[in-house]
Amino acid sequence: MTNPKPPLGNIQNAMELGKMVASQRKAQGLTQSDLAGLAQTGTRFISDLENGKSTVQFDKVMHILNLLGLDVVIMDRRS
Repeated sequence: MTNPKPPLGNIQNAMELGKMVASQRKAQGLTQSDLAGLAQTGTRFISDLENGKSTVQFDKVMHILNLLGLDVVIMDRRS
């Protein structure tokens, strides 16, 4: 049995999510244009997402995360 990978980070806002997306895109050797093509969206959307625009479409964000192999995990912060 393999151990699950540790979390890449804790996202608190759109800017942090954007930085995570940009980091993962670059780590995978993709340009914004490459990712936009894979996601069938425009480079403007990718740029807006990576720059922390808080009004990007949620379903498109989830699609981008899926393409990059990232999962969203919701955890209860209460002790």
